[in-house]
Amino acid sequence: MAIIANLYIDQGTDYAITVDCTDSAGEILDLTGYTAAAQMRKTYSSSTISATFATSINASAGQVTLTLTDTQTNSLDSGRYVYDLNITKTSDSSITRVVEGQAILTPGVTR
Repeated sequence: MAIIANLYIDQGTDYAITVDCTDSAGEILDLTGYTAAAQMRKTYSSSTISATFATSINASAGQVTLTLTDTQTNSLDSGRYVYDLNITKTSDSSITRVVEGQAILTPGVTR
C-alpha cells in the first residue's frame, strides 16, 4: 500500500523531492532492476497528464528522485493536483505504487 504525502510546489521554480522506498518490513528496498514513473493530473479521473516528473533511481539507497523544471511548473495553473509514483520490477513487470497524494502548486509573484 502506498504512503500518502502531499507535495507543495512553487510555480515557476525547479522542484525536486527524493522518495525512500522500503519493503514490507521497513527495510531499504534495493531498486536494482526497477524503473520508476510519476505523473500529476488535475483529478484522478482526468485523461490528460498535467506534468510528468523526471525520475532518477539510486538503486542501492532505495531512493527515487522526482523532478520538474521551472518551465514545467510555470506552465501549470496554480491549484491542487493529484500525483503518484509507481515502480516497476523489470523481471516480472510487477508494479508497486510507492507514494501518492495531492500536489499543491502555489503561484509566484516574481517574473
